[in-house]
Amino acid sequence: MLIDRQNMPRWLIITIDVVIVFFAVILAYLIRFNFEIPDYELKPLPWILLIMLSVRLISFLIGKTHFGILRYTSTQDIVRLIIVMIIGSVIFVSVDIVTYFFFGNIFFIPFSIIIIEFLLSFFGAAAVRLIAKVTYLELSGPSGRRSKVIIFGAGEAGILTKRVLERDAGSKLKVLAFLDDDPRKAGKKLEGTEIIPTGNLDGLLAKNHVEQVIISVQNLKQSRKQEIIESCIRYDVKVMNVPPIVQWINGELSFNQIKKINIEDLLGREVIKLEEKSLHRELNGKTVLITGASGSIGSELFRQLARFKPGKLLLLDQSETPLFHLELECLEKFPDLNYEIIVADICNEMRMRKVFNTFNPEIIYHAAAYKHVPMMENNPTEAIHTNVEGTRILADLAVEFGLKKFIMISTDKAVKPTNVMGASKRIAEIYVQSLSNGKTSFITTRFGNVLGSNGSVIPLFRQQIENGGPVTITHPEITRYFMTIPEACQLVLEAGAMGKGGEIYIFDMGDSVKIVDLARKMIKLSGLELGKDIQIKYIGLRPGEKLYEELLNDKENTLPTHHPQIMIARVEEYERKYVEKVINELIALYLKQDNFKIVKRMKEILPEFKSKNSVYEQLDAAEDVENT
Repeated sequence: MLIDRQNMPRWLIITIDVVIVFFAVILAYLIRFNFEIPDYELKPLPWILLIMLSVRLISFLIGKTHFGILRYTSTQDIVRLIIVMIIGSVIFVSVDIVTYFFFGNIFFIPFSIIIIEFLLSFFGAAAVRLIAKVTYLELSGPSGRRSKVIIFGAGEAGILTKRVLERDAGSKLKVLAFLDDDPRKAGKKLEGTEIIPTGNLDGLLAKNHVEQVIISVQNLKQSRKQEIIESCIRYDVKVMNVPPIVQWINGELSFNQIKKINIEDLLGREVIKLEEKSLHRELNGKTVLITGASGSIGSELFRQLARFKPGKLLLLDQSETPLFHLELECLEKFPDLNYEIIVADICNEMRMRKVFNTFNPEIIYHAAAYKHVPMMENNPTEAIHTNVEGTRILADLAVEFGLKKFIMISTDKAVKPTNVMGASKRIAEIYVQSLSNGKTSFITTRFGNVLGSNGSVIPLFRQQIENGGPVTITHPEITRYFMTIPEACQLVLEAGAMGKGGEIYIFDMGDSVKIVDLARKMIKLSGLELGKDIQIKYIGLRPGEKLYEELLNDKENTLPTHHPQIMIARVEEYERKYVEKVINELIALYLKQDNFKIVKRMKEILPEFKSKNSVYEQLDAAEDVENT
């Protein structure tokens, strides 16, 4: 069929429009004179037809009403058509005014004819376009059947989403209903589609074979989004998301921009509200150093810090290629930002001293660290070298150069550590806390697992699902706390602004998540069926890994802050001389490259450090025997 298989030629569209005008003029005369046109009106009729057809044809050509594709007719096309036709009718009225004043008070085209012709021509041309669109929609898809879609949000974004789905030739989708939380909209129709209360979502999904639910609401609360996603997961329905308006290309939404919901959308919480004024005072015009700047946390810190207009951002990392990509992002997204890309190793004291001498940073966000638990369990010397000695070098230089603040990023694995990585971060925490009584304020923030970061389980699962599986999980009962990268960085910024020195800030991370449940949800969100399309495989706990993680030790408790999601951990304090002595002894062991001696010394510094699923458990056993 012409409408369905190919675009109707433009010459045919404009020919149809002119034919409609021709019959509209004739019908207008018949209606005007009760289907008995008098002879005196028939005589000028050919000239009137010629004038009206010529004017309409020229106006159609200039207005390009024939450029639209009929099956994708939109409101804009109809608006363009009516404007063009109004202009044509205004020309007819102008002709009448001229003939009235110059040819003996006679209206060449009766006003009633102009009005009737306008109505008939407009509705005729619009009807052709709408019939073509409806016919295409009914015939599109295999055997005339299309996948059913529900749009959550009966607002402007929802309407635009529906139009995009109808316009896109490859979508093959039919909007079954709109869902909206506003009870006043319930039962009404939007562009012919019924608006249904969101409480009926489960019923709709149960009774209809719905392919997708598209969330179009721009500022939907995270808790509400999670409820919708959970309902869709129960019925194996894909969930799609309309991106924020700022991400629309040239201000217009396209079908390809409607993407699948990520697992991050299911686990994330409400956006943290930052104290913008205090952060502007803290950061505006300052020279700020970010270590580990090309990592997932460091690079997001850079993006968020950039909007507070620091005097200079120093982006430091030892990894060359990611820094190169970060610089490209700086050039593209922040052309006015004053920044410096620095390739350096934080463990190289001479190089770091040169950086401090050259740029005189005022605030440090210390994100550089080794974070992979199994890797550090097999390489404890490097964990000490980077996580402890690298932190010590930076902290000592911060004191020497009189920096204002030093904000260290730590981990929940530092609490009751069961692995070398967590223990190394706890020792680094102790060191920076011991320096907090001077001019420089030392502040620590503890995170859980960061969604989407390097080393996070989410990218691993995503890759395994894309490769057809299996999805590997260490243990069926393992749980973790999760937060998003923006959340983590907002905590750092807020802590840096409110911290006075010596605090360890922790985040209210809600409930811990069972990893196997996370994997199942990711599989369902990918449109796959567990056990049929993909499998889950348990591979056993990795070295140093524990089933459950905590944010606080048993001896620790918390103090509230002005922010409901941020608390201060009350931790055991250590004397400065003792800390300096044991840290120096520990770092000195690096030169001997003896893993067992290093881990043994770490356990002496941290009696709560008990290895799990590790070769270093024998050290704990030996200590227990010695104590008995």
